[in-house]
Amino acid sequence: MTIFSNTFGIAMRNFTTYPEMPDPQGLIAYAVKAEALGFDSVWVWDHIFLGVDPPFPVIDSLTLLTAIAARTTRIRLGTGVLVLPLRNPVVLAKELSSLDLIAAGRLLLGMASGWYKREFDAVGVPFSERGRIMDRNLEILRRLWTEDQVNGEYPPHRLRGSNMSPKPARLPTMLIGGYVDRVLKRAALNGGWLTYFYTPEGFAGSWAKVCRFAAEAGKDPARLLNANQLPIYVGSSRDAVEAPMMEWLGQEWDYAAWSLSTKQAAIIGTVDECVAQLRAQLAVGVQKLILIPYRYRPDQVEIIAREIIPRLRGEQ
Repeated sequence: MTIFSNTFGIAMRNFTTYPEMPDPQGLIAYAVKAEALGFDSVWVWDHIFLGVDPPFPVIDSLTLLTAIAARTTRIRLGTGVLVLPLRNPVVLAKELSSLDLIAAGRLLLGMASGWYKREFDAVGVPFSERGRIMDRNLEILRRLWTEDQVNGEYPPHRLRGSNMSPKPARLPTMLIGGYVDRVLKRAALNGGWLTYFYTPEGFAGSWAKVCRFAAEAGKDPARLLNANQLPIYVGSSRDAVEAPMMEWLGQEWDYAAWSLSTKQAAIIGTVDECVAQLRAQLAVGVQKLILIPYRYRPDQVEIIAREIIPRLRGEQ
């Protein structure tokens, strides 16, 4: 749990609002700066299509992380989350193992079954079967990364003497994203849970379920990992930042109706207020906080790194 306990990542803006397009060089520079500021990880979003008219432009998550891997040396590289059923799992196993080797073992895989049916229709993957496909793909990835020769029938994938070489620098950390009980059970069986916009109360209730599912399956809940993705806006007062933050969260973000995900989980206010709100997250067992700075503004990234995180680490 050492790579997760009391650690702090930063989200990247690899999707934008039309007509603005993602800036590849700007994103790479953002990650380099995040490493210099002491964040432990950078996290990218993942979609093939998002929105219709106009769409949200999205730069591919794994391509971007590969570019960042080549320009950094320490910061970990996370997907929050990779839509696993959309990918051919055998091809993906090769891509991810190669990325992890380029990054010297820094890959953190947040993965989920997806929610946007239009993507599945375009790729040709049955949306109604995404949970089954998710479980199948997880098993294929793990086997290809850990076994010398894989033999198995996973229709339409027929693995016969399949040797994935080279393998990742280490078995990538895997977290499962999602909200409902069957997904929380999948998280319990696959290493951990990554969630999004959960209040301390919402997190505590769902994390207790994850741990219970693990114990029921004979796994040690103490070995599970978790992370919570939270928007943050630090300002001179709560009144000064609350309205613009809520406007942004209403414009660019989705909240699953069947989940406890809510924009009320946003971290807002002065440095002291934001530190107190984040300490409440850590107090209920959140291990890794992935912070989404207001509109990804550089001044917010700086103040989080220089004034918020040192307080949470007990350095100030």
